[in-house]
This record gives sequence, C-alpha cells and structure tokens, in this order.
Amino acid sequence: MKIQIGRVEWTFGALLLAYIGLSFVPSTPELLLLFLKTAASAFGAWVFIRLTRRMVREMLWRLRNRLIVAYIFIALVPVVLITLLVGLGAYLVGGQVTIYVVNSELERRTASLRGTIEFLARDDPSQRVDWAKNVAPVLERMNPGIELFVQDHATWSYPARTYLPNLPANWTPGNGLVLRKGVLYAWSYAVDGTRRVTALVPVTRDFLGLLAPDICESTILDLSSGHNLVHPALPGNAGPSHNRFPPAVNNFDFEIRWGAPIPVHMWDNTATVENEWLTIRTRPSAVLRTIFAQKVDWASGIVPLLFFSVAILFLTAEIIAMMIGVSLTQTITGAIHDLYGGTLRVRGSDFSHRIPIHGKDQLAELATSFNEMTANMERLLVIEKERQRLQAELEIAREVQNQLYPRNVPEMQSLCLTATCNPARMVSGDYYDYQQVDSNQVAIAIGDVAGKGISAALLMATIQSSFRSQLRSSKAGLSVSTSALVDHLNQQLYADTAPEKYATFYLGVYDDGASTLTYTNAGHLPPILVRNGTAERLEVNGMVVGAFPFAQYGESQIRLQSGDLVCFFTDGISEPENPYGEMFSEERIIDLLIRNAHLDDAAIIRSIMESVREWTGSDELQDDMTLLLVRRR
Repeated sequence: MKIQIGRVEWTFGALLLAYIGLSFVPSTPELLLLFLKTAASAFGAWVFIRLTRRMVREMLWRLRNRLIVAYIFIALVPVVLITLLVGLGAYLVGGQVTIYVVNSELERRTASLRGTIEFLARDDPSQRVDWAKNVAPVLERMNPGIELFVQDHATWSYPARTYLPNLPANWTPGNGLVLRKGVLYAWSYAVDGTRRVTALVPVTRDFLGLLAPDICESTILDLSSGHNLVHPALPGNAGPSHNRFPPAVNNFDFEIRWGAPIPVHMWDNTATVENEWLTIRTRPSAVLRTIFAQKVDWASGIVPLLFFSVAILFLTAEIIAMMIGVSLTQTITGAIHDLYGGTLRVRGSDFSHRIPIHGKDQLAELATSFNEMTANMERLLVIEKERQRLQAELEIAREVQNQLYPRNVPEMQSLCLTATCNPARMVSGDYYDYQQVDSNQVAIAIGDVAGKGISAALLMATIQSSFRSQLRSSKAGLSVSTSALVDHLNQQLYADTAPEKYATFYLGVYDDGASTLTYTNAGHLPPILVRNGTAERLEVNGMVVGAFPFAQYGESQIRLQSGDLVCFFTDGISEPENPYGEMFSEERIIDLLIRNAHLDDAAIIRSIMESVREWTGSDELQDDMTLLLVRRR
C-alpha cells in the first residue's frame, strides 16, 4: 500500500515531535505539555482513521476480497453468532436449571423436616423409642448428621445424648437454612402448646451433593465476604462424594459456572432473613442427563443423540456450503481477474491477447465475447492500418491528379477560360483540360469517366495522357481535327482498357482569329451556350469513347459572338438528387446561367456549386462536380 502523507500527517508528526522534545525540558509549563499531548492524540486518532479507511478501501478494491467479505457477513458471521447464541443459551439455561434443581431439592428436604417435627410435636412420648428405632435411620440416610430435639417437661434428643444448643426465645416456627456460628444448617422448628420441636441438619459438602447427585459441584458462600458457609465433612464419612464437578464427555462439553442468591435465617432471630450465594459448577452433558433422567420418557436416549446428530449435520452442511461458496467465489473472481488483465493488455494496444475460457456459464460467455471483441479489434486495427495506407496513397494520387490538370490558363485575345473540379472522393473521374495549339488556337476538353474512385482516376489519367499525346501529334502536323483526335482516343482506350471502362468526352478547338469553335462531342452532356439572355444546347455528334471500336465521330462548328458564354459540365452538376429524389436538372443550370451571366465567371461557378449543395441538403457530394466556362470577350 502506498502511504500518502498530507497536512494531517505532517501536523501529527510536528505535534508529536514537539511534545517529545519539550518533555525533556524541565521549564516547560505543564499546561503546554497537556495541550500538545491532547492535540497529538486527536491528530493521531485522525491519522489512524484515515489510514484504516485507506487500507480498507484498497483491500476491497479487488472483487475477490469484496466477495469474501460479503460471504463472511452473509454466511459466516450469522453462523458464528448463532453458535455463540446457542453456547450462551446453553450456558445460561444449564446454570439456571442446575440452580433450580439444587434449590428445589433443598426446599423439599426442609419441607420434609418440617413434616417430621410436626409429627413429633403431636405424638405420644411413649412411642418415640420405636420411632427412633424404625423411622429415624431412614430419615438420617436422607439427612446425614440430623439432630432432633423435643422440649417439653423433659428434653428428648436424637441421636441420644446429643447436646441441645440454647434456642433463642424469639424463634418462630418455620423451616429453611439457618446460619449459626458461621456455618449453615438445614433447619425446621415447630411449636405445639408447650412442646417445642427442632430439627438441625449440618449443610456439608456431601449434603449438597445429595441434592443433585453427580450433576454439579456446589457450595454456599457469604455474599459479603466470600467465606464458605458449608460444614466440614462429617466424621466417619469416607465414601466418595456426590458433590463433584462432572467430567467432560467431549471437547464441546464446556464448564458452566453459575450462582444465585439463597435466603438464610439468622440463629439469634429466625425472623431475620439474609441472602447468601449458592454457586455451582456443571457441564451441559450433566444438565441434559438431568433433564432426560426419567426412565418413563421413551426419548431419554434418543433426544440427545438426535440433537448432536442434527448439530453435526448442520456443521457438515455449513462446511460444504463454505467450500461451494469459496469455489464459486474463486470462479467469479478468477474470471473477473482474467478480464481485468485482458483490459490492461488491450489498453496497452495488445489486441492479440486472449483470456482462458472455463465452463459453459455466463462468465464463459463473457470471456468468449471479450475474446471475440479483441479479435474484431485486432482485425479492425489491421483494416484501419490498411485504410490509412490507402488514404496515404490516395493523398499521393490526389496530388498526382492535381498535377494533371492544366496549371496555366492559355492567354487568348478574345477568350476567357475558367474551370473547377470538386471530386466526390479523394480522386476524381472527371477530366477537363485546355492546351494552346498555337498563338491563335486553343484546345478545350472535358470528360466524365464511368464510375468513381481510383479506377476512374486511372482511366482519367489515361485519357489525359492520350489526349495530350494526340494533340502534340496534331500540332506537329499543323492540323487539329477534333473528330480524328477523338477517334484515335477511342481506339486507344478500347485496346488498352477493360470492356466495361468508357468515358464521355468533349473536344473543341477555338480559333481566336475567326472566333469559331470547332468541336466533337463523344456522348458528353451538351454544353450550354448563353447569348443575349437566351440559352441553347450544343449538339452531340458521337458516342462515348472506349466502348466500341467502330464508333464514328463528326465535327460541328459555331461562331462565338462578343459576350457569349459557353458552360461545359459533368453529370455531377445536373443529376444530384434532393431528399425527394428529384434531380437538379439542366434547366436549373440554364436558369442560373441566364440570371448570373452578368457576373464574372468565378462568381457564376460559386453560384452553381452552392445551389447544387443546397439542393441535395448535404455537404457530401453524390458525384464528381466539374464546371468549365468559356466566355467570348
């Protein structure tokens, strides 16, 4: 764990050092030391709480630790609490039951003594000899050391010649325990006329043992001083005592210590009753033997066995549940750990990493989905790299294509040329060109290759190369025939390209001296001539180039007047559709040309381009857009 030291920690350290340092200075005021000690203790507690919270937070950061803690609180803690509750209940019930057994038997013994002395108080003195011979021994077996005194005109005692203690005159009839000279007696006293009968039984260790034989070890203590009030053993009693701590039957048979107040009469005045302390030591097994000791109970041997069997079964089920819970926890946390490790690898751009798949559950499906995701990302990364490579190549191709368009506009005395090309993609399949043939003539060309993209751009480059090659050959012969040049271009494209590759092509030659435009239109859209506010389409006199070797091409000628405007365009201008599927159409081009003919050529081109974009409602071009304007000064 990384320890972060903040202002609280620095303050605690400073206070602690100040307190330790000033403690060795004799002249330091005690009030200052007390203040430093209190402040250091407060900040130390604060630091401890912060450190504990940080440790708990970092410990619970791992899902495995969270699940373990959750399992402890959900399963283990209740089991521990139930176990403690059962143990505490057994302790409390066992102690209370044992105390109840001892008290009940003691009350029964003293009540039996009272019945005996009440009989003696009413009997015929002549029968006492027979009573002492036949009944007294039985009574003595239940009450070892019993002493009986009958006071009338004479004193009779059992056993004979037993010393009669001086009985206080204020005694009242009753029975229970009486404290005489620091030791206890089981006592009973009755009066019948002038006859007074007293029974005393010394409360010895053996006497208490007979109350609950072999169940517990018991004694009676003075509540104020803790002095033992039980008599020593009676003379001649050498047999084993029943007042003993029962042995444990197993490791779970724990010791129970319990106590309860017990009322004791005072010898000098039996009306005075004080509480002393009856203590016992026993075990749960002895208590259970007491509870199920009655032989008439058919379940006396089955119930304890059933109880321990259920307890063992419960413990076994809990152990199995814990093992299953730990196993499931390891499965969940292992899968999450693998996923976390996988995300770290992906974050490090390692898309080749695959996490292991175990089982056929939802976690396995999650791992499978992760592996499929990384595989797709790896594949997309390869595609993206290829796309970037193609993009770079397209950028190069675009730069190369831009070099193919004419760089300089030929300077003609009566003619003005303006052109633009907006490709739908990186490269265009549209083509325009103008080349000066001689000082009085300029060749004007525009074409549209079928398709878009790289293949169209390559064919466009082929057309440009072939056109310029054919134009140079014509210039060498000082004769430029547009139909012948287009025918040669058609033959070359048909021979050098695939059958499905073709293009529309327009070629015109303008003679500056004669102001005539001679042209061949091989399947291209008819140019629009705007003159004096009206427009007309120039004719098409041939089919597309590159498709058929037998195609024939003718020539047409018009004379341009001052102010005439000729617009050459590709289908990327006239055929874009709006959201309702309607094309922009040549009519809208004509309308724009007529309305804006008074503007300069660049403004006319901007107007047409913006109108087409507004028509489609999108900045993305549907096709390559090329415009070429020729204006006669």
